Amino acid sequence: LSWLANEQSRRRSRRVAEQHYDLSNRLYEAMLGPTMQYTCAYYGPDGADATLDEAQRAKLDLIARKLHLEPGMRVLELGGGFGELARFLAAEHGCEVDSYNISSQQVEYARGLCEGLPVDVRQQDYREAANESRQYDRVLSVGLMEHVGPKNFRAFFDLARARLKPGGLALVHTIGGNISRGGTDPWIAKYIFPGGVIPSEAQLTRAKEGLFVLEDWHNFGPDYDRTLMAWDDNFVAAWPELKQSEGLDERFYRMWRYYLLSCAGAFRARQLNLWQLVLSHGDLPRYEPVR
Repeated sequence: LSWLANEQSRRRSRRVAEQHYDLSNRLYEAMLGPTMQYTCAYYGPDGADATLDEAQRAKLDLIARKLHLEPGMRVLELGGGFGELARFLAAEHGCEVDSYNISSQQVEYARGLCEGLPVDVRQQDYREAANESRQYDRVLSVGLMEHVGPKNFRAFFDLARARLKPGGLALVHTIGGNISRGGTDPWIAKYIFPGGVIPSEAQLTRAKEGLFVLEDWHNFGPDYDRTLMAWDDNFVAAWPELKQSEGLDERFYRMWRYYLLSCAGAFRARQLNLWQLVLSHGDLPRYEPVR
């Protein structure tokens, strides 16, 4: 069906927000920790003793360094999560951020987090940015590409190119697979991420062909194994309280742990990767990769 129909159309894309991202914020606070980062942490070559929170802050810093940010830059964030990345870019790097997100719970959280900062959190599908005329110094997407879908990959890169100023940089942070697929694991699609599809190298490079120059491709997939195990530890530790306060049952407990641990296993087996791609219009004299 995924090869024939667009399972990630605007109407269908809301399913994952309603089923997954609009779950209790208390659940995510307990599992993710203070940074509220629901994407892979960056432990890096020197992070053997790093905590989850330290590694998540290192990920935010890594993104900022790869984008070579300067105060006053305007940043377009496609898929904003709980808002910590937008807050970090505005508060720590002096950027103005427009952030798109369809999850009502995440948008409410992000607006509170970014209050008083030059951050506009919009409860809109990322595709609404295609209707804007504004261009940005930087365009970034962290954890959205898994929900874009193969039939929309090209349109995603078209949008990013149109919104990116000459001389600008775009960054895509996504889970990646070794094989091109039209859909995802049936269990994950039913219970966790309806409509989710993990892109492959071939799908991404084909979709961006002729639109961008690929300046850097960084794989730190093993760090997602470690991130997921840390989330599982946090979830188990918080379960007695969550069970009472959020009205969750044992079925949810089994489902959620199976989700976290099976994904950790896929990264450990190297069936899944975590990629950061840095892209440009091809008008930079030189780009030095950052690690």
